[in-house]
Amino acid sequence: MKNYAVLYALLAALLFGVNTPFSKLLINELNPLFLAALLYLGAGIGMTVIHLFNKSRKIEVTEARLSKREMPYVILMILLDIAAPIFLLYGISLTNSSTAALLGTFEIAATSVIAVIIFKEAIGKRLWIAIGFISLASILLTLTDASSIHLSIGSVLVLLSCVCWGFENNCTRKISLKDPLQIVILKGFGSGMGALLIASIWGELSGSLLAIVLAMVLGFVAYGLSIYFYIKAQRGLGAARTSAYYAAAPFMGVLISWLVLREPITLSFLIALGIMMLGSWLALSENHEHAHMHDPETHEHKHTHEEDHHQHSDHRLRSPEHCHSHTHTHECLEHKHFHLPDSHHRHVH
Repeated sequence: MKNYAVLYALLAALLFGVNTPFSKLLINELNPLFLAALLYLGAGIGMTVIHLFNKSRKIEVTEARLSKREMPYVILMILLDIAAPIFLLYGISLTNSSTAALLGTFEIAATSVIAVIIFKEAIGKRLWIAIGFISLASILLTLTDASSIHLSIGSVLVLLSCVCWGFENNCTRKISLKDPLQIVILKGFGSGMGALLIASIWGELSGSLLAIVLAMVLGFVAYGLSIYFYIKAQRGLGAARTSAYYAAAPFMGVLISWLVLREPITLSFLIALGIMMLGSWLALSENHEHAHMHDPETHEHKHTHEEDHHQHSDHRLRSPEHCHSHTHTHECLEHKHFHLPDSHHRHVH
């Protein structure tokens, strides 16, 4: 489960990594605010097409649907996704790009701190060291001119955008058990329409048809598919660990820029990549094992009856290895084994 979750997180980072180099090509054709709206809308439309395709092929849906219980997190997630770019854009307008890029790495720490303090996610010393290395690598990647770095009101706004995304990452984690396709569709259309409204007020809704279509295709890949795999990763890794692996996205972007835009790879990038790999190894090799108690819990999500935590007696007509979703109850259980803050191990340490 852990290896699959790490793979999902890295795949999400790779898909999001295409955003920066290809957005550079589109930013000359489209207003930044309009481009942001198109990226979100492209994610919503693209994932809707996948949903309709699955429905037409009568592919069995094994994921649990969102319920009214999760709607507050969905609404908050959308609002935070709208607010964060506003803070970031105003921050960038009041400070230089070097400072904004450097402070953007604060999202990793913000996600982790919020996960620990508010959502009570367990993070040990080894993971904190890993997060430190990954943050250092991100700083080295974005730091081009130390003399140009300075704090200002714009810097505070950039930090606020990171805090918004930190809360958004944790809100997504709270609903990660539910159908990721449905979540991305709601997130895409909700955030996209909000960003479109902002673009109509402060931006400019114009551009060639080709640029608009390409922006939406990019949104489908870099936002839609990326967020889909990000949510699947959060099921097994929790918010902090997924954020740590997702920090590989800028490195993916640099590699793609090297391949597509022929931008040079610098020595600082190679050093930062080495530090990032060390941090990722520390996170991957974490061994979190202790005796813990599972309190009785009733919920609904995708599972099989082969899994240790799903030995309940309902749905007996199903074969044990059959993936399905239904409301089920976990009885009180105490045992000891390796685990991460996945959907069944979010206990307080």
